[in-house]
Amino acid sequence: MQDFVKTVKGRGTLDNRDSRFSEFEREQINDGWFQEKELVPLPTEVSLEAPRTIITRNNSPDLPFTQSINAYRGCEHGCIYCFARPSHAYLGLSPGLDFETKLTAKPDAAALLQKELMAASYQCSPISLGANTDPYQPIERQYLITRQILEVLETFRHPCTIVTKSALVERDIDILARLAADRLVKVNISITTLDKNLARKLEPRASSPQRRLQAISALRQAGIPVNVLIAPVIPVLTDTELEQIIEACAEAGAQSAGFILLRLPREVSDLFENWLHDHYPGKAEHVMNRIRDSRGGKTNDPRFGHRLQGQGFYADMINQRFKRAISKQGLNQRSTPLNSDLFRPHPQQMDLF
Repeated sequence: MQDFVKTVKGRGTLDNRDSRFSEFEREQINDGWFQEKELVPLPTEVSLEAPRTIITRNNSPDLPFTQSINAYRGCEHGCIYCFARPSHAYLGLSPGLDFETKLTAKPDAAALLQKELMAASYQCSPISLGANTDPYQPIERQYLITRQILEVLETFRHPCTIVTKSALVERDIDILARLAADRLVKVNISITTLDKNLARKLEPRASSPQRRLQAISALRQAGIPVNVLIAPVIPVLTDTELEQIIEACAEAGAQSAGFILLRLPREVSDLFENWLHDHYPGKAEHVMNRIRDSRGGKTNDPRFGHRLQGQGFYADMINQRFKRAISKQGLNQRSTPLNSDLFRPHPQQMDLF
C-alpha cells in the first residue's frame, strides 16, 4: 500500500481541507486503490477584488500599529505556519493549498488610499503594510500594488512600516530612502531560520535566508531603518538558532530585533502538525509538546499579552535568551518613532503655494 504524496515542489502543503464555513467537509483517505503519481507544480490563480475601503483598523494592545493595508489576500510564499491561513475561509476557500495558490489582488488600493487620506475625518498614524499577508510576495512583481501604495504615502508624507520575507523590497529602495530621510518608514525583515534547506520546506516561495540578509544590508546602505523579526521561533526546529540569527542580522546592519513564538490558530494547528509528520516525524511530538507547554496546554492562546510570546518555563527561557542576545549585539536600543507631523491631507493644493 502506498502513502499519499503530501508535498509538491514550491508549495507548503497539499492539504486542501474545506473551509470551516462549508456545509460539507470532505476527507481524503487511502482505501488501498491509491497509486502514487508524480505531482506537477501547481499554478497560481489570481482574482481581482474591488473593496470600498483599503485601510483596516485594530485596537489590539499586542500590535504596534492601529492601521494596516493588505494589498493581497492569500500568500504565495506558502509558509506552513502562517497565522493568516484561516482567513481564507471567509472567501469560501481552503486555508491549506488554496491559501497559497488562489490569491486575490486589490488593484485599486492606491486610489482608495488616496481618497481615505484626503477625508476630513482622517487622523494620521503609521500604516503597516504586510500585517496579514506579505506585500512583496511574488505576484507583486506583476501587479505593483505595494509600490503604488508607497507612491501615495510619499505624496502625502505619511508614515508607514513594512513587514516582509522577500528581497523584492529592494526594488523600492528609491522611494523608501526618501521616506526614511524624514523618518517616515521602517522595514521589518522576517527571518525564521538560517538553514536554507529547512527554510525551503517551511516557507517554499519566500526569499532564502541569505537573500534576506543581503536585503537588510542593501536597505541599511540606503539609510533605511531595519528591524528584524524572528518570526516565528519554532520549538525544537529553529529555537537553537536564536543567537545565530540575531548575530547574522546585526552583522548585516539591522538596528533592532523582535521575536514571536509560534502560535497555531484554528486550522493552522492541524496543517502544521501534518507537515511535521511528513518532514520531521521523529521530532513532531516533541515540537507539539513544546508548543502546548507555552500555550496553556493548547496550540494557540489568543489572549492579549500572551498570544505573541507565550507563557511558562519554555517561553520565559526563549525570552531571556533573546534579551541577552540582542544586548550582546547592541540591538536593544530604542528606535526613534516615525514622524506623523509632516502629513499633508491635500498635497496637490499645498503644492500651489
